[in-house]
Amino acid sequence: MKLYGIPNCSTVKKARDWLSLHHIEVEFHDFKKHGLDAKTAQRWLKQADWTKLINRSGMTWRKMPEEQKQLVQDAPSALAVMLEMNSVIKRPILEQDEKLLHVGFDESAYQSIFKT
Repeated sequence: MKLYGIPNCSTVKKARDWLSLHHIEVEFHDFKKHGLDAKTAQRWLKQADWTKLINRSGMTWRKMPEEQKQLVQDAPSALAVMLEMNSVIKRPILEQDEKLLHVGFDESAYQSIFKT
């Protein structure tokens, strides 16, 4: 199981704390240190709508020029921005065996996923 995100993100911290509290081990993939490869991003885009993967309420999106935001209209254009600025991806992303389990953190969703 792998958790993707940025360590100083408050939502990622909540997810990591919840997983730790429930003794669930995950490998953490830090976008800032390890980046994001196209194959992984494409896999996510096949499993979830691009609008779910792009965090349009986050600071990265809000700081983007309006013209650049207007270009993000489908999975291919979302992929380009995800690879260029991985901070625009909604965090954390929980994945197991290349299957996208959850985007973001929601305690009730995690309880359901992990049957706690």
